[in-house]
Amino acid sequence: MELREQSQPVDNTDQDLTLNEGAPEASAEVEESITVESVDTEDAEAVEEADKQLTKEEILSTLEAIGSREGSEIVREEVTRLKQYFYAIRKTELAAEKQAFIERGNEEAAFAPLHNADEERMHQLLDVIKAKKAGYLAEIEAQQKANLEKKLAIIDELGKMAEDTDNVNRLFPRFRELSQEFKDTGDVPPTDTTDLYRNYSAAVERFYDQLKINKDLRDYDFKKNLEQKNLLLSEAEKLAEEPDVILAFRRLQELHDKWRETGPVAKEIREEIWNKFKDASATVNKRYQAFFEERKARERENEEKKTAICEHIEALDFDNLKNVSGWDQMTKQILSAQEEWKKLGFASKKVNNTLFARFRETCDRFFAKKAEYFKNMRDTHAANLAKKEALCEKAESLKESSDWKKTADQLVALQKEWKTVGPVDKKHSDNVWQRFQEACDYFFDRRKKATSGVRKTEQANLKQKNEIIEKLKAITDDTDRTEAVALVRSLIAEWQNTGHVPFKDKDKVYDAYKAVLDSLYDRFDIKETKANMSNFAQSINDIGNDENRLYRERERLVRTFEAKRNELKTYENNMGFFNVKSKDGNSLLRDMERKIQRIKDDLATLEEKIKLIDSKL
Repeated sequence: MELREQSQPVDNTDQDLTLNEGAPEASAEVEESITVESVDTEDAEAVEEADKQLTKEEILSTLEAIGSREGSEIVREEVTRLKQYFYAIRKTELAAEKQAFIERGNEEAAFAPLHNADEERMHQLLDVIKAKKAGYLAEIEAQQKANLEKKLAIIDELGKMAEDTDNVNRLFPRFRELSQEFKDTGDVPPTDTTDLYRNYSAAVERFYDQLKINKDLRDYDFKKNLEQKNLLLSEAEKLAEEPDVILAFRRLQELHDKWRETGPVAKEIREEIWNKFKDASATVNKRYQAFFEERKARERENEEKKTAICEHIEALDFDNLKNVSGWDQMTKQILSAQEEWKKLGFASKKVNNTLFARFRETCDRFFAKKAEYFKNMRDTHAANLAKKEALCEKAESLKESSDWKKTADQLVALQKEWKTVGPVDKKHSDNVWQRFQEACDYFFDRRKKATSGVRKTEQANLKQKNEIIEKLKAITDDTDRTEAVALVRSLIAEWQNTGHVPFKDKDKVYDAYKAVLDSLYDRFDIKETKANMSNFAQSINDIGNDENRLYRERERLVRTFEAKRNELKTYENNMGFFNVKSKDGNSLLRDMERKIQRIKDDLATLEEKIKLIDSKL
């Protein structure tokens, strides 16, 4: 049995989640250097439930449309969600496919999913999307490197301008152009961000401080920068109330990027506004860190539970199972462990896949052993079928014989040999038994006709038994119970002492007798089981030494016993599906328990009858 589990999301909780304040300012124009470590939180975001259920065709169509987009337009969460919707549908389909497979008479362990074109198509579409996304990311990386070179060139030019103190007015417009160009240039590699903005801030600071540009222009820039940073500060403070911790942290990263891009403010308020922004950032960071610490705690708990499940099934001794019941019981334990495993979340990244491989190895080994056992059992059943078919052929070769004594002894010997042959597959059991029975019955019916000197006696017995039935019918509700019970038992004894009736009338007269007795049992609360056994014992005595009839009756009882035992197993298995917490669940449970007890009583009676027949053989 195949057990599937999704790959473990990437764990990024070891990332540095702090905000690094830049170096101390040398003058009023120095800007703070801030580093926000990038954290991939894909695994922390829960997949939203769909507002509506998509079909596989709609999912594939959507994936195909996504694959035609530009790499920048592909959203990973959307693709992941569609993939999960698809596998949810496939899970349902596989369950139905498996159920149909079992209902066709196949063993559950032999089930293997058929090739699914939709699933193959989905993998192809995912490969296209993955390749396009990877190409886009490669382009982004190349662009970031180009942006880094461009920004380094701008910083270098700013540094040279800061040294040309004789051309302040002429260089200031160029300084503004370069500052804007620096802002307009896109992202750079994250590893270079901190040093880049520190060097940029230093170059800007040197230009402002060393070249002493027009104070009005400087104050105007400070004012505009202050307005912008106050807006960023307000947004950062609001993030403390954002319920989505991951979204809040990502938004904080964006605010820090904008803060770095915004020019300096007046030196006297620079530290104050930075501290406020840093405090607001610290609040978001603490919530973010607490989120991942909680997740780590859950992962540790899941690791302990998964380890315990592995140890539990590894301790199971399935190498020495010798019967179907033992395999069934252990299969229930394995399946129960698999269901418990499915309910658990991920363990930590470093052990989750290892634990799953360990768990699956044990499950696979068990189901491989089980498959081997049932294969051997099927081989044994096939050999038993061949033996029983050979006995059928022998019985069929004897059925036309007129040597009544010798042939009867031979057929009885074949019947005894039949008892020693083990079971066969259920699909063949009824047919091969019917074939053997028909051959034996054919001979014994011929012998009976040839030796039928007792017809008149049988007719007299039939008349007497019909009279007994009429006497039973004459017992009314007005009859005293003690008298009624005594009369019923007296008539039962009379019935048992009455000899055989014609074969063609046997079932009809007995059914009439049984019907009126059942009615009397109910009306006068007479214990049916005892009476039933009494009737059966008398019937066995009536058969006498006719081993053929005794053998046929025993075979019928054995088959009924097996059917009842299978019915009992089904009811016992279904007991676990009832919700006993509900009123209806309790009612159904009590009803099921009564049914189970009735079946157990029937099994006990059948076993007693079989033992009675065995004492006669």
